[in-house]
Amino acid sequence: MDINQITNVRRFENFPKDDMNALALDMTHAVYPHDEIYGPTCSLEEYVDCPPDEVFKYLADVRTLAEWTYSLRDIEHVKDDLYVFTDKIGGKTKCFTKVESNAQARTVDFHCSWDQGDHLWMIYLMRVIPAQLVLNKPGSVVLWTNCHHPFYDKNPHPELAPDGRKVWVGDMWPFFYAGHDVEMKNLKHICEARHAQGLPIVPEVIA
Repeated sequence: MDINQITNVRRFENFPKDDMNALALDMTHAVYPHDEIYGPTCSLEEYVDCPPDEVFKYLADVRTLAEWTYSLRDIEHVKDDLYVFTDKIGGKTKCFTKVESNAQARTVDFHCSWDQGDHLWMIYLMRVIPAQLVLNKPGSVVLWTNCHHPFYDKNPHPELAPDGRKVWVGDMWPFFYAGHDVEMKNLKHICEARHAQGLPIVPEVIA
């Protein structure tokens, strides 16, 4: 299955940055209050028509970030449970990533950082809830929260940035809700498409 052909899946490969920027700007003005954009947290939620254990398994596999996120690609193992992606939003920017998950609670936390892997300060907190429990129907509810760490406002290691990079991850904080909404819907559409067709939620090979 070519995930870029799944309806409404938007990734770097099939949805140009200019289109992504335009969509994020439109969504920000339309659906997210200004004071909350610049507030201390960014939270969103989504219903996924796929069993919660399967959605958890998909999220907990670090490789799947190369599928459902808009711009993390080219995963490489660094050491132990630390991996590094190229974040296409930042050109040649390296995004170091570690997953901390709990199968019983179905929580998946992504500890990340641009440019260096010693201090993973960008924390993406996710939880998968059985929809039967909260909506009285099959499937999953996925919750996702980010907190506004001070480093979003000021790069702690400007000397590590790749040559020519003009953007810092914190510059995009006003558009986190819009960008993460796109990614959450990617997660939804990918899991639902595979579940509906009886395919493994986590493929053996992730492009």
